[in-house]
Parts: sequence; structure tokens; C-alpha cells
Amino acid sequence: MRLGILRRCWNGRDFEGEAMRSGWDRVTQWAGMGNNSRDASRDTGIGSGDAMVDEMKDGTEMAEGLVDRLEAGMEEPRVERVDATQAEIAQLKGERDQLVDRLARLQAEFENARKREARERADAREYTVGSTVEPFLGVMDNFQLALKSDGSVEQLRSGVELILKQMEDALKGLHVTPVETVGVQFDPRIHEALGSIETGEFPDHQVVEEIRRGYKIRERLLRPAMVKIAVNPGQVND
Repeated sequence: MRLGILRRCWNGRDFEGEAMRSGWDRVTQWAGMGNNSRDASRDTGIGSGDAMVDEMKDGTEMAEGLVDRLEAGMEEPRVERVDATQAEIAQLKGERDQLVDRLARLQAEFENARKREARERADAREYTVGSTVEPFLGVMDNFQLALKSDGSVEQLRSGVELILKQMEDALKGLHVTPVETVGVQFDPRIHEALGSIETGEFPDHQVVEEIRRGYKIRERLLRPAMVKIAVNPGQVND
């Protein structure tokens, strides 16, 4: 049986080494597979039965050893494939664990960043409101003092004018300035005409009266000024 396995393995594989080929020749010669077995026996002068038995044992052991090596060689690729697969699975598990850990860290960092951004936004809002309200606290104090005053009408009027000036200064500190009205040409981007006055004294469409003051913060309009404009019939006819 082992001789059959050896022959099939020998036909299917390419072995290197002169010792293997010579061993096979000897085995086939002893098994009666060679064409020149009697000639070889005659040429080598083998006449002793014991010597033949010893050599047959040596050849049999050599063949069995060769068969064992061939069978082990067949099992090695399968074992190597199993080991490679297990190593690849272990590597993939390690990469998965790293990705899960990284995802958890990113989620924690994102949550912390979101909370920090919300806190900073709230702090900035509170700081802006505080900076805006603070200049007007003095205005409110002066209004309360004016209400408690027992002075004359002229004194009350003078006090209100001072309070108004204080409020205008507070608005200027916030870069809030009034829109120009009386004496300038009507501009629909910053003026809202509520009426007109027919006159020959002022140019046509010039603002002649301010009804409600408008304001802008730097170059951005907060609210338009409500005005009345002049209508000059002489300029219209021309």
C-alpha cells in the first residue's frame, strides 16, 4: 500500500536529489519491477540470502521514510492555510476593536465640543447683553431722579434734555447713530415718506420735517426715518 502511495506521489510531484531517485530504483529492483533484476543480481554477485534480506530491509525503511515525508508534505499546506486564516481573523478582530474604540472617543469628543460651544455661545450672549445694557443704567437712574424732582417745568425740561443727551452718547458707544433727515434729499433706502409739503422755498423731494428718527448701526439700517418731503411746483414744471 505504501509502495502504491509512493508511486502516486512520485508521479505527481517533482523531487530534487539524486538520493531519492536512486532509492526508488533500488526499491523497484527489489520488488521485481525492474527489467534487469536478474542481470543486476548476476552482475553484483548477490548470492547470500541474508545480505538480500538486509538490503531489502534498508530499502523498505527508506521507502517508508520517503512516504512519511510525502504524507507530511501534503498536510503542511493545509495547516499553513488554517494558521493563515486564524491570523487574518485575529488581525481583523484587532482592527475592529481599534475602530470601535476610535468611534467611542470621537463621539465623546464631539459631545464635549458641542457642550463647550453651547456654553461659549451663552457666555458671549450674556456678555453682549451686559455690555449693551450697562450704559443705559445711568439713564434709568436719571429718569427716576427726574420723577422725584419738585422743580419747575423749565428745570424738568432741562433735565430731560440732559438725559436724552446721555442716551444718545450711550447709543454712539454701541456705534448706533441717527439717520440724517432734515435738509437732505429724500432717499427711499433710509427714509419713509409719510406726507409732503407744497412749498417753493425748498428743493423738490427734500426732507423738511422728521416725524420719527431712524437709526443705523455702522452702515446697516436698523429702522428708516419717517419724514415729510417738500413738493416744489416750480421745479416740477421745469
